[in-house]
Amino acid sequence: MERRKLVVIGNGMAGVRCVEEILNINREAFEITIFGKEPHPNYNRILLSKVLQGDTSIDDITINDWKWYEDNQIKLYTNEAVVKLDSKKRLLTTESGRKVDYDELIIATGSLPFMLPLPGANKQGVTAFRDIRDCETMVETAKKHDKAVVIGGGLLGLEAARGLLNLGMQVDVVHIHGSLMDRQLDATAGKMLQDELEKQGMRFLLEKHSEEIIGRSRVVGLKFKDGTKTNADLLVMAVGVRPNVQLAKDSGIGTNRAILVNDYMQTDVPNIYAVGECAEHRGTVYGLVAPLYEQGKILAQTMCGIQNDGYHGSITATQLKVSGVDVFSAGEFMDSKEVKSLKWYDGIRNTYKKIVVRDGKIVGAVLFGDISEGPQLFSMIKQGKDFSVYEKESMSSASGQESNEAKIAAMSDKEQVCACNGVSKGSILQAIQEHGLQTVDEIKKCTKASSSCGSCKPLVGHILDYFKQHGSGVQEEKETICSCTDYSHEEVIEEIQKHDFAEAADIRSALNWSAAQGCKICSPALTYYLAVHGRNLPKEAQSISNEGLQADGSYAIMPRMYGGVTSSEQLRQIADVVDRYRIPLVKLSNGPMLSLQGILADDYQAVKSEFEPKQAGRPAFIYGKLIQTIGTSSGFPYEKGAFQDSLQLGAALERRIEGLQLPSQITISVSASPYHSAGSLAKDIGIVGVPGGWELHVGGSAERQVMAGQLLCTVVDAAELIDFTSAFLQYYRESAHYMEQVAQWMERVGLLHIREMLFDPAHVEQFNKRLDLSLFSIDEEAEAILPTITQQTAAAAR
Repeated sequence: MERRKLVVIGNGMAGVRCVEEILNINREAFEITIFGKEPHPNYNRILLSKVLQGDTSIDDITINDWKWYEDNQIKLYTNEAVVKLDSKKRLLTTESGRKVDYDELIIATGSLPFMLPLPGANKQGVTAFRDIRDCETMVETAKKHDKAVVIGGGLLGLEAARGLLNLGMQVDVVHIHGSLMDRQLDATAGKMLQDELEKQGMRFLLEKHSEEIIGRSRVVGLKFKDGTKTNADLLVMAVGVRPNVQLAKDSGIGTNRAILVNDYMQTDVPNIYAVGECAEHRGTVYGLVAPLYEQGKILAQTMCGIQNDGYHGSITATQLKVSGVDVFSAGEFMDSKEVKSLKWYDGIRNTYKKIVVRDGKIVGAVLFGDISEGPQLFSMIKQGKDFSVYEKESMSSASGQESNEAKIAAMSDKEQVCACNGVSKGSILQAIQEHGLQTVDEIKKCTKASSSCGSCKPLVGHILDYFKQHGSGVQEEKETICSCTDYSHEEVIEEIQKHDFAEAADIRSALNWSAAQGCKICSPALTYYLAVHGRNLPKEAQSISNEGLQADGSYAIMPRMYGGVTSSEQLRQIADVVDRYRIPLVKLSNGPMLSLQGILADDYQAVKSEFEPKQAGRPAFIYGKLIQTIGTSSGFPYEKGAFQDSLQLGAALERRIEGLQLPSQITISVSASPYHSAGSLAKDIGIVGVPGGWELHVGGSAERQVMAGQLLCTVVDAAELIDFTSAFLQYYRESAHYMEQVAQWMERVGLLHIREMLFDPAHVEQFNKRLDLSLFSIDEEAEAILPTITQQTAAAAR
């Protein structure tokens, strides 16, 4: 197949990282051309300060050298900016007059340094600090002059100041605010940083508003609005950046502060994407490297046709070494009425820690001096962990300073080590083990950990040392079913599959349960595992009873309403039953369901018999961990913007899987369009009608922690969708722990593994066969519905 022409405008970190991800997925998908306005190959802009400080060379910060482009058959044009883009003809023009056509285009033009519009800003000796050329300008100036002024007390300005000190210049740092790095640090940490940098020789002029750059042809000083002045032979502006969007704006691509993109990094023009500092996603423009790399990964998957959940934004973390001082910041770090903060200050060791809490959950942190807790706190912030979890973990290590070895041992394998590149401890250990890595540099080349800002390099080294001492680490503590046994869920299932246990008591006896009767945790779990994994069980044994028992000893019944739809006949029947048996409470429950509660024990069997099913053995009511009523939106012809018939699909799916016993109660809904009228994205299984088919989302939740479901697949045919959904549920039944929710199971097993299982038609067929053995096949009414839905889908696609 002929390769499509991909052009990338921008040879920086975000655009080239996206190209790397594309090459990892499919090297043959595109014929790639990259344009860069600098004369260099792709380099790490974050480490420019180290070049300025003399700690490293330009070659050392090169990410991909000339040979990399050649080896990957990438056509690279350096020192050549794109000046015109014709999106209708799919043609771009460079400043040299070169014209290049494309099939797909990625705009990765990054950002431009913001230069204050001060009188005299065009004088010789005034420069920004953004690229290698700026570094060279400062190095050459330092050879002939003595005094430098840096405007900007943020990270970039402080790094420039440190480099100029190393070059032998006297340095004043001018900052408009009262504390340094106020976008990353609170006032306490900012003052501590100022004290450390003053010891190194920097001078700070805080709360100063620049008015004019003094000098004739060359800068000689800077005047402030309060009338004071300071001398300067070199003036560096490091006051921020602005997205480089002029090319996109001139081409008619939608822009705001930056180029507007959706969750898949697509602009409003077909076949044109944007990534990095020039892209604006959900109102936010990111400047840190980690979010830009996340965007590049999503874009690469999108362009290579791999289904993904899109980019949903990032919680940013900054872990830096500023002029030899370690600082860390993540999430919300400023005090306000909505949050509470806890602070620890150690004047002897000169360390500071601040944790910000909202509604009991950790939402932000600042560390100064000792940033070893940074990865742990960042992980807790992203997961929305309670502060009590942090307190519990801190108590275990409160007896003095932990050794590096103890800290590595305590880290979870999922804990992020390199925030810039999203590399976890487990990924590093796996790479060391599989590839026999011996040095931090080898780990960097293999995993990219520490390849961006480099602040995690010491931690990577500690992990390597730990591996050399202990291998891949201490095994995680086994999760037993309950305190009655030392057996894990997996071990119990394995024993059930080996033996012909007839009931739960047999399992407890054979496996030497400490409590002969079990407990309230293990008893239902064993009954469930026996039903799902037992051998040669009679049909009646494959259901879990204790049906609708309530806390007061009465019972509840929820008459099944397929797809949430009822009729006047069913409502009359329910009303008659309520009156006849004097049922005290009839209420709407989540599901949606109509719940009849408070049924007396003596009446329970009689009430059940009132709801006789049409087919023998088919349950007419819901109880226990069965499939609840599937929620649906109104669909055709009532719902505005409906693409598919949600009502009929919901009813057909419910008939297919009703009565299915599950590890935990789940919610399912079907929406007729991407407006998600049935709340499909916040369900365990959410089905969404789209032009030409259906999307299947899994793992959502609307409970204590609201989570959006992840896209599992897109299906055209309604019957295929029901088979795929049924296979997903059967795999969940077979591999989940009892009481483990869908989202928890997906996190443990991994979405990629689930896709690998279900994208194999043979697996889908086997899962459905096993489901049929424990369930009823689709009834006649559902069989009649499916062709109609499929015909409607085809019509909608046309």
